[in-house]
Amino acid sequence: MNDTTTTTPDTLLQRAGRRPRRTVLIGALALIVLLALLAIYWWRQHGAYDPAGPFSLSGNVDVHQVELAFRVSGRISAVKVQEGDQVAAGQVLAELDPVPFKTDVDSADAEVAQAQAQLDKTRRGFRVEEVGQARATVAQRAADLENARVTLTRQQQLVAAGLVTHQQIDDAQARVHMSEAALAAAREQLTLELRGSRIEDIEAQEAMLAAAQARLEKAQTALADATLLAPSNGIISVRARELGAIVQAGQTVYTLTLNDPVWIRAYVPQPRLGRIKPGMQVSVTIDSMPGRRYAGTVGFISPEAEFTPKTVQTEQVRDDLVYRIRVVASDPDNVFRQGMPVTVLIAAASAAAH
Repeated sequence: MNDTTTTTPDTLLQRAGRRPRRTVLIGALALIVLLALLAIYWWRQHGAYDPAGPFSLSGNVDVHQVELAFRVSGRISAVKVQEGDQVAAGQVLAELDPVPFKTDVDSADAEVAQAQAQLDKTRRGFRVEEVGQARATVAQRAADLENARVTLTRQQQLVAAGLVTHQQIDDAQARVHMSEAALAAAREQLTLELRGSRIEDIEAQEAMLAAAQARLEKAQTALADATLLAPSNGIISVRARELGAIVQAGQTVYTLTLNDPVWIRAYVPQPRLGRIKPGMQVSVTIDSMPGRRYAGTVGFISPEAEFTPKTVQTEQVRDDLVYRIRVVASDPDNVFRQGMPVTVLIAAASAAAH
């Protein structure tokens, strides 16, 4: 027995009626989508891009780090902080064995004292006793000369009687000349001692003293550099050396993360650039602290345009031209971390003016 379906006129009418209804439904959905796109476009033109309205920028936390090292070589004798410790500017982080540096300071200090004493001696010149001795030498040489002249005169008187020889006369004259030269030398020495040291000698001693003082300052600087201090507030993120290690100058001992203040890198679309001014106050929000706003200040605006980085999620087209800005924000809760995405909120123009 065959089961056949009979097509009646009513069935044909029902099928024909369904097709227009489906077409109408599809057309209605297409109209709704078109209206939604038009609404989004209008909202972007008149709402999101309102020149005077509030808007937001997307960015990332840009934490800066400093590699800390000693400026001198030595053996680490003290390690004061650990990884994760909060440190303040000027806090002692580590120390080298100070004994070699203190020895250098003592040696340089002695050199300075010696150079200072020599300079003082040169400036004062000869002592009174030395001048008196020079005067006595002049008097002695004058007496020797007088005696030599008297002896020469006597022998010249006896030469006619044949009591002295010509050789004796020549010897007497030679002694007179020698005594004259000795007296002249003694007088010159006395004049030198009376005048004091020469300017050149004093300047030479001053230069030696300055060199010794420079060596002392260098030794004192090396001793001070044996103590590693925190340059600013931050958190110790890495401790690279242990107690007792021998380190060379410049080798990293700690890595310090600067978290106060926090730097945020954000990007401003070209149409919004006129709303951003250096020094203006902004607010910063992060996903991990909903409802919490952190105060910030615009610190820098790049003079050059660039394309939106692929790592920044914005509502604009990714290849739009933007300008990089730096926002300096406070972090009282210590929640900002390197690379963390943030939202920078810019108030309306009227509110920002107040």
